[in-house]
Amino acid sequence: MNDSRRFLVTGGAGFIGSHLVTALLARGHEVVVLDDLSTGHRENLEMAVAEAVAAPIVTSGDAGETVTSGPSVGPVPLPDQLRFIKASLLDYDALEEAVIGVEAVLHQAAVPSVPRSFADPVATMRANVEGTIALLEACRKAGVRRIAMASSSSVYGDTPTLPKEESMPPSPMSPYALSKLTAEEAGGIFARTYGLNIFALRYFNVFGPRQDPASQYSAVIPKFITHMQSGEKPTIYGDGLQSRDFTFIDNVVYANLLAVGIDKPEAGSGATDGAEVDTASGAYDVLNIGCGDRYTLLDLIKFLNEIMGTNSEPEHADARPGDVRHSHAAIDRAREVIGYVPKVDFEEGLRRTTVFYTS
Repeated sequence: MNDSRRFLVTGGAGFIGSHLVTALLARGHEVVVLDDLSTGHRENLEMAVAEAVAAPIVTSGDAGETVTSGPSVGPVPLPDQLRFIKASLLDYDALEEAVIGVEAVLHQAAVPSVPRSFADPVATMRANVEGTIALLEACRKAGVRRIAMASSSSVYGDTPTLPKEESMPPSPMSPYALSKLTAEEAGGIFARTYGLNIFALRYFNVFGPRQDPASQYSAVIPKFITHMQSGEKPTIYGDGLQSRDFTFIDNVVYANLLAVGIDKPEAGSGATDGAEVDTASGAYDVLNIGCGDRYTLLDLIKFLNEIMGTNSEPEHADARPGDVRHSHAAIDRAREVIGYVPKVDFEEGLRRTTVFYTS
């Protein structure tokens, strides 16, 4: 097991962030979580700790802002291993506190929805752009130089070229996509100017356990599963032939751990000798994180019917503004640079996700 190190996960009470917390705790590391719970949930942290240490968590402190693990079961015994700071990225004092003693940051905090960004573009830009810049500045001041920041395939827009390669010119179609692209640019500036080492990871349609199916802005897979389980028809916006590179959460976690040097590339992954970030000087790169395949929404319903033993037919509604027609990741660069290879394919990820929501 690795020696314990300390990492900051912003948005650690969210879907992706809480899975990163599980992975870090399971490896014996200390974790600081910064989350204002505007879209994340404390229950996600409870599940993260329970999965990592096979024990319930205990909360302490007057405001309940410190979350610690219970008695050790397995390889993670430390009761003070997880610290939770309930605050926004725009709380500069909290940010300065969160980065103290941190080796690297896994930056997931964001207002995460295309439809929500149309409903409130100002809040989206403040959280995703101003919040990211505030985090980068806090890292600069504290000497934290390694950052993996969540970006999005939405920055490519609706260009017909497939698969999407990192060298393609971006063409954002929503305030959300624009906010992610702007945050990427900020990361590049801080890397070049202040010597930070940053990977912007463009996620492609991440899915898995802990996504909130009840949210108005929930991703399509948990909504489909819960609707179909209850006998309701799933709603498809458009004709259902739009396609996505659905990426199971374990793949995204692995990419983040590779990007900040927590995990090493597996033998035969194809990573070059230069996969390690040069910690002596600033570095910046943008990488697609997907599975390198795509399925239509009609395919998705077909697979779910097979897995769940249902016979659901979708209802169709008008296409939504900002929705991309096709999304498909070229992942060669991620393989070459950090050794990323998807660990779980779409069908297996769909089975694991279905078990979570139906058991």
